[in-house]
Amino acid sequence: MADPKGFLTTARRPRPRRPVGERVDDWLEVYVARAPLPVVSGQAGRCMDCGIPFCHQACPLGNLVPEWNDYVWRDDWEAAAERLHATDNFPEFTGRLCPAPCESGCVLALGDDPVTIRDVERAIADEAWARGLARPRPPGRRSGHKVAVIGSGPAGLAAAQQLTRAGHTVAVYERDDRLGGLLRYGIPAFKLEKHHIDRRIDQMRREGTKFRTCIEVGRHLDATGLRRRYDAVVVAVGAGARRELPVPGRELTGVLQAMDYLPAANRVQEGDYAVPPVSARGLHVVIVGGGDTGADCLGTVVRQGAASVTQLDINPMPGPARPAHQPWPVHPKIHRVEPAYEEAGATTGHGEHGRVYRAATLRFEGDDRGRIRAVHLADAGPGRTPVPGTDRVIPAGLVLLALGFDGPEPDSPLAVQLDLGLAADGTFARDEGYATRHDGVFVAGDAGRGQSLIVWAIAEGRACAAAVDTYLTGADTLPAPVRPADRPLTA
Repeated sequence: MADPKGFLTTARRPRPRRPVGERVDDWLEVYVARAPLPVVSGQAGRCMDCGIPFCHQACPLGNLVPEWNDYVWRDDWEAAAERLHATDNFPEFTGRLCPAPCESGCVLALGDDPVTIRDVERAIADEAWARGLARPRPPGRRSGHKVAVIGSGPAGLAAAQQLTRAGHTVAVYERDDRLGGLLRYGIPAFKLEKHHIDRRIDQMRREGTKFRTCIEVGRHLDATGLRRRYDAVVVAVGAGARRELPVPGRELTGVLQAMDYLPAANRVQEGDYAVPPVSARGLHVVIVGGGDTGADCLGTVVRQGAASVTQLDINPMPGPARPAHQPWPVHPKIHRVEPAYEEAGATTGHGEHGRVYRAATLRFEGDDRGRIRAVHLADAGPGRTPVPGTDRVIPAGLVLLALGFDGPEPDSPLAVQLDLGLAADGTFARDEGYATRHDGVFVAGDAGRGQSLIVWAIAEGRACAAAVDTYLTGADTLPAPVRPADRPLTA
């Protein structure tokens, strides 16, 4: 156990954010780069080492939270890094991007603030790199088997690293020009600086994983031919089918999908553009969608200098406390003020006041040149239907649709060539061993689960790798933290 009285004597102290005025002028991560280690150790000391650590159950990776909390409290960063990496290939990603369902399952949360599990996780990961503890782990011997992984998002990378370390020869195919999937081009740099991805890719290369960019399997490379060349194929292409908003005026210039907008902004930071092809500078921006992608758009338009920003959320505003129908240890839907809302309030004066709940988008209005100039909306009533008499209009020079994803692209050449059937929810069909109806082809991550969290993608990548290893060798040696049918703990 860590500090036996830590949960009684030490208050929760999250990692601080950089001042708003400072961070909106750059694209660096919102939080301070490196928290003082005594503070982190004190926070780890709040862990009670529960008899039944529900944080394990809440985390699909099964992270050994009490163990690495104890090591951090004792200032044993090497042991903490070993325990963390035993279950999570990329803790610097999850420590920055995961919404921390483990904290919702923390037993301390029953009557107090939970342990800052995500902050401690991030600190361990960062210290591991700073202290040279995240060394490559190439296999001692090669199995003679070859595996192709299609997609380099968190699921694909996790599967590739596990299979490489198991001794298989692994090649990762990515259709973009850089590796990382949505980690690279979908997540803004102020949430995840891209050197974290580059560092892990370099580690994987040193372990023996091969990478092939600018190759879309199915278009540039025949998928059936690829299957013949490899002993197994892992499809980890994510959920790329974007949800649409079929309302009048959708075709107007200036109405964009978030994933047509965010990648261009990220490419500016990569040095591909001097200025983004589409910028919010000086425009009245409307974001349709209240989730994480909407918040990513919000932080981006603020940094680009939007004149104003309004975010439309069709859902009601969550309350500040855990609702009765989402009891502990469920990860509850509560009102959280993300960094982007602080920034919008400080720079455009809109912030949380510019976030409109129960908002139904009726239509988009354009000017005589076919450009967006206004959004017509109304209150959303029961069944999300517009309430008569509540219509109103707000100006808009740019509209971003941040409505999420339905699943993988069902009619892609990859799906057709590999004969990937669809499940009822539109994802690629697979059995409890991640296998498809095409022998030797497996599906991992959002392509098989649907839109989910990064922690689930990594867990699926690890579990799928275990299934592939068993398929190739008959052995059962790699960890499989989740099954395809597993779902987050909900009320």
